[in-house]
Parts: sequence; C-alpha cells; structure tokens
Amino acid sequence: MRFTPLLTAALVCAFTYMLILERDALLAFAGAETEPPVEETADQRIEDKPPVSVLVLKSESQPVARGIVLRGQTAAFRLLDVKAETSGQVISPPLRAGTLVGEGELLCKLDPGTREATLAEAEARLAEAQANNNVSASLVQKGYASETTAISRVAALQAAQAVVERAKKELEQLEIHAPFSGLLESDTAEFGALLQTGGTCARVIALNPIKLVGYATEQQVQRISVGGPAGARLIGGQEVQGKLTFISRSADPLTRTFRVEVTVPNEDLSIRDGSTAEIYIALHGETGHLLPQSALTLNDQGQLGVRIVDGETAEFTQVTILNESPDGVWVGGLPEHAEVIIVGQEYVVSGRPVTVTYQKDAS
Repeated sequence: MRFTPLLTAALVCAFTYMLILERDALLAFAGAETEPPVEETADQRIEDKPPVSVLVLKSESQPVARGIVLRGQTAAFRLLDVKAETSGQVISPPLRAGTLVGEGELLCKLDPGTREATLAEAEARLAEAQANNNVSASLVQKGYASETTAISRVAALQAAQAVVERAKKELEQLEIHAPFSGLLESDTAEFGALLQTGGTCARVIALNPIKLVGYATEQQVQRISVGGPAGARLIGGQEVQGKLTFISRSADPLTRTFRVEVTVPNEDLSIRDGSTAEIYIALHGETGHLLPQSALTLNDQGQLGVRIVDGETAEFTQVTILNESPDGVWVGGLPEHAEVIIVGQEYVVSGRPVTVTYQKDAS
C-alpha cells in the first residue's frame, strides 16, 4: 500500500483549509500585515457612480380639469298646458303646433254669449244701489231713517259692486293669452270647439334656455356647487356648455340620489325636450401637474410616483392620479414648481447623480 498519494492529499486539504477558513491566522504566521476592509454604505456606492443623463420637464401646477359625469336628459325650461277659466265656444282661428308665440299673445278667444248683457244688468243694479245708498245716508243724517237701514243699503251697494267685478272678470277670461314666450307644442283649440272650465286651449313650451337634468349620488353631490361650469354631450354628438343652477336638498327615497339641473343656452332651439344627455360637471379648487403617463414609476415599496431632480440628484416623490386626458395624466402631491424626469427615470434611484437636459432644450 502506497502512503505517498494519501499524504499528498492530506497536505493539500490542510493548506486549502488554512487558506480559505484561517486566512488571517495564516498571514499572521507568515508575517504579512493586513488592513481591515472598509465597508461602503449604499448611499456612498450610489454617489460614486457616474451621473445618468435624463430628460426633465419643468412643470407648474395648474387648475385640474376634473369633474363628474352623470347620465340624464334634457328638459324644457318651462312647460304649461294653458287652460280655460270659463266655458264657451272658441271663435278664434287655431294656431298650429310649432308656432312661435310671444308672452301675452292671444291663443284662444271664446264666444261671450250673454255675458255682456249680464255686465250691463250688473252695472244698472250698481247704479240703483248707489242711489239708494245716497238717499239712505241723507235720511239717516236728518233723522228720518235708522242706522240699520243705512247699513243694509251699504251692503246692497257692495254686493252690486261685486257682481259687476265678477261680470267683468268673466269677459276678461274669454280671451286666453300665452303666459310666456315659447313654442306651441300642440294646436290651439279648434274654431267652434266648446271649451269647458279647465279645458286645455294649448300647450306652450319654452326651450331657450333649456335644462339638463341628472341625478348625483351622495358622494358626488358633496363635491359640486351651484354656479359651477358644466356641459353635456347629447345623443347626436352635439356638445353644449352652461352652468349648474340647481341641486336638490332632498334625496329620492328609492335611489338615494339628488336631482341636479344644468342650464344651457338654446338660441336655435335645436335641443329638444327629453333627449338623452351625458352631463359633465366640473369640480373647483383643485390643482395638479399635467405629465406624460410614461413619467409615472414605482419605488421599491410599490408606491406610485415620479422621479424629480433635487439639486444634482434624483429623488422619488409619491403622487396621486387626479384625472386623465388625451394630453397626459393630472397628478397631485408635487410642489407648485417641479422638475420631473420624463425620460430615464427607470435607470435612476433616489440619490443618484444625474445630468439634466430640459425638454425645451432637447428640441
């Protein structure tokens, strides 16, 4: 049996053990001097790295174009069925649906019948009652009549005056006028038709301005206020602008939503009553920065934010998304003035030196 290979293997194993696991002791035995290793911090390692070239956007905070969207419909500003206050036969020619009428314009005229004679009779009885009252007052003053008789004559005079006023009112009610300017939504009553008290002469609709009616949830209604800007996109693609004019104080008992109304101009009367509308109501008092969506990044903790330039190094700032638009994304959480890295943000970490090129200079 040969011991030389075994001895050689044992010596190699011992030397390897001393070189790897007992290196310091081996060097000390050999008389070599060793220096303690210098530990570098993460910040020192980052700062010692060469700067990274980045493209930076100088951003200023702006009012955010943010709002809520509601499904709703258009509604006439005013809509009324004009009804007769007395009965009678229509003696005026009819006006056709779609006719523009002004406030106070005659819509229907009724046949007076015997009402003029009734008025003449009432005026005659009033004259008689006036004369009787004058005579009674003179007799009472001279002591030839009692005060009870005088009071009776005064009552008869006042009753006669009431009859005259009632007869005049009956004659005035024979003409039915438009209560406001608008469009006739129906024909007026046909010539020769008999209108009873409460019968409809015509339906008048006012479409300029016109209302947009929607319903907001309890959370949405807390974020809007009367007088704020609003608009809508109609079913045909038409876009209109106006103001929020009404927010209900009482919720619908079934849906727990609140009625809101937006008033918009409708000069050409092209917007019809009852059309479907997508209502947009803007929010006030919020500012943010409009940045390219590609500028957003995540840090090691998974927080959404952007890299900004602080001095000559990059820093991470957490942001919140306020709104999105075709031009980019609106974010909050940045100072009023910010230098945001929009190209190269994925290659830097907080504290990394950067070489800045501003976007306006890059072109």
